[in-house]
Amino acid sequence: MNATLQFLGAAETVTGSKHLLRVDGKTYLIDCGLFQGSKELKERNWKPLSIPPHEIDAVLITHAHIDHIGYLPRLVKDGYAGPIHCTAATAEITRLSLPDSGHLQEEYARYANKKGFSEHEPALPLYTVEDAHRAAKLLKEQKFDEVIFLERGCSFRYRRAGHILGSAFIEFFLPDGRNVLFSGDLGRFNTPIIRDPVTMESADVLLIESTYGDRVHAKTSPGEELLEIVREVQQSGGMIVIPAFAIGRTQDVLYYLHELQIAGRLPDIQVYVDSPMAVDATGIYARHHEDHDIEMEKLEEDNLNPLKPKYVHFVRTVQESKKINEDRGPGIIIASSGMATGGRVVHHLARRLPDPANIVLFVGYQAEGTLGRRLTEGAPKVKIMGDLIPVRASVRQIGSLSAHADSDEIMDWLRGFKVRPKATYIVHGEPPAQAALQQRMRAELGWESHVPKMFETVTI
Repeated sequence: MNATLQFLGAAETVTGSKHLLRVDGKTYLIDCGLFQGSKELKERNWKPLSIPPHEIDAVLITHAHIDHIGYLPRLVKDGYAGPIHCTAATAEITRLSLPDSGHLQEEYARYANKKGFSEHEPALPLYTVEDAHRAAKLLKEQKFDEVIFLERGCSFRYRRAGHILGSAFIEFFLPDGRNVLFSGDLGRFNTPIIRDPVTMESADVLLIESTYGDRVHAKTSPGEELLEIVREVQQSGGMIVIPAFAIGRTQDVLYYLHELQIAGRLPDIQVYVDSPMAVDATGIYARHHEDHDIEMEKLEEDNLNPLKPKYVHFVRTVQESKKINEDRGPGIIIASSGMATGGRVVHHLARRLPDPANIVLFVGYQAEGTLGRRLTEGAPKVKIMGDLIPVRASVRQIGSLSAHADSDEIMDWLRGFKVRPKATYIVHGEPPAQAALQQRMRAELGWESHVPKMFETVTI
């Protein structure tokens, strides 16, 4: 049997997840993500893959974040027409988020042409809304823990990853009986709404993410940290702007706000969820009971909607979004994208950053080269849509709201293996995080591992 693995993304970076698995003449793409962040990373989206898309036999998706699904419309545009396997919740979120991504691509190209700041003449979208709809038609829903048979003796199954709704590990079985485990994004234990990651006991080959491989999340309660920040803007009269991923972080923030309200601890405050996709995704989260944890189910049994706190406004139209500007505060604006790379949040940041009464609160990972990263690193001024904006608002982070396992949690999950993998590859992390996790694995588990380079191919 001949099997190779090529790393086409998430290699020494946290974005663009793509892993190409070739087995006895068949080719499978594990995740199909968009590169985000720096100019150099985004330019990779325009370069052709190392294989013509029509030669890929199937695509397997771990979860519906754009850095894992966002390249699918381009893949289809360039000739892919095979199945795209995923869980039911992932399929529903993907049908929502891909057209939104296509719309953003088109809007950005139009705006760049209008303002003349693109290096290309004319600026073109990477893909369109129509490309996204074509990709969504190829989705093939699969159940958790059920073995799906492919060709020539290959098969796979989805196991719960606890990262966002529908997220999964992919356990891929080779014809010779060995298995390759793709972690996707490893979630956390004891977080609200969705079930915890399952413990895996063995894998011959393991790909482990390392987003937070060099740090440990604060042990403080996310709700308590959120409450303190709300109290601050109650005093200043300002607004909290929360750049939040429409899928996952938005729902977690709403959950904690609701929890504080039913405990009678949260002051009355207006909350705007300014993202049509986040509004729709919140409904998807409520519908997929198969993914809910016990606490979420208990709240719903008590006829409480844990994702709809009091005074929340779900904002859809551009006109409604602009009207938020009339609210001087105190209030909360939750808008995507989570790394402030696009979407409505950049408009809110442009308006609110110059005012010291406001707080910008990040609740997820900020990749290198993103506006979110520059703000969290203390930039005194930032360029937004061609304009230089002074940063006078306070910029904060709540690390405990992250959906990614931290270094300790990754190590705890790895300790569940009863048999050491024969080969471990550290992916989906920036080099310092990967190096730190590699050192911990060697020191605490006695595991050797490898950090692959972009386009590197290994035999398995």
